[in-house]
Amino acid sequence: MNAPSTSTSSQRPEPLGARQRRILGVLIEKARTTPDAYPLSLNGLVTGANQKSNRSPLMSLTPEQVEDELIAMRERGVVAEVHGGGRVPKYRHYGYDYLGVKGVEAAVMTELLLRGEQTVGDLRSRASRFEPIADLPTLQSILQSLNDRQLVIFLTPAGRGQMVTHNLYLPSELDQLKAKFASGTPGNPSISSRTPREETTAAPETAPSQQAGLSQVRQDSASQTDLATLRQELADIRLLVEQLSDRVSKLEN
Repeated sequence: MNAPSTSTSSQRPEPLGARQRRILGVLIEKARTTPDAYPLSLNGLVTGANQKSNRSPLMSLTPEQVEDELIAMRERGVVAEVHGGGRVPKYRHYGYDYLGVKGVEAAVMTELLLRGEQTVGDLRSRASRFEPIADLPTLQSILQSLNDRQLVIFLTPAGRGQMVTHNLYLPSELDQLKAKFASGTPGNPSISSRTPREETTAAPETAPSQQAGLSQVRQDSASQTDLATLRQELADIRLLVEQLSDRVSKLEN
């Protein structure tokens, strides 16, 4: 078995395909939420990869597809096959070593692996089911540290609705994702590029339309604030649903 790859401050871990990211995220998640059922059997891993809650995008992987990915991940030292008292092989992760994270950083990376891009507010709510995160400034500090180590990337500027994701995408995936958020995204200050000097030198007859435009901008800003509040409340509700789902999974296992 190959030794697990580890990340350093100057080099991020090798990218993983979408299926491998899902498998690694599931293994880390289940090790924390259902430790009695961990390591996972192939069937348990397929179920976790395809579950409907706390996953984006939804997948419908077959045992054969998951097994093929596990073979590749074992060769890279990301996962290992273990044999206990039973005849069914099970799988454990080396995610902490591969990513070079632990504690709350591991919680953040797990949620990003399971869901991909999301707002910082949503991420705080979801990652808190593993490790408590006091507030958004605390999470921002954690994300900045992960960004410095090339483990996460910010897709939009800082502010309400800022989008963040992990940095383990394949190059083609990452290019598409960056293009998606290149313009017109939450947190992108692209409402108006007019400077105060340009406004004062505009022709007098355009002043009424400018005032109407400023009024619309203020209304849009208020609407964005209300929307951000609703998103945070929805994230809290989602967190409760996901916690209940985890409890049901424990009872079923």
